[in-house]
Amino acid sequence: MKFINVGFGNMVAADRVVALAASDSAPIKRLIQDSKDAGRVIDVTCGRRTRAVIVTDSDLVILSAIQAETIANRLENGSDDGDDEEDEVK
Repeated sequence: MKFINVGFGNMVAADRVVALAASDSAPIKRLIQDSKDAGRVIDVTCGRRTRAVIVTDSDLVILSAIQAETIANRLENGSDDGDDEEDEVK
């Protein structure tokens, strides 16, 4: 099973991720609020601003302080550490 780092030492099983989105659109904000009301939110932002929202196949919504693009790169490259920072510089 492959895990992806979603910030602050927290990991998510890569094969359980269904969707990855930025948190700034109104539909995503509604999704977050509805999920909070239903008790299906896992907040791993450590008090920081939510930058990415991860939806899993078990209908959990994970809030991360890392950019959605960074998490997407980690999913594609299979990297769970900071290796993709080199890719962004190139």
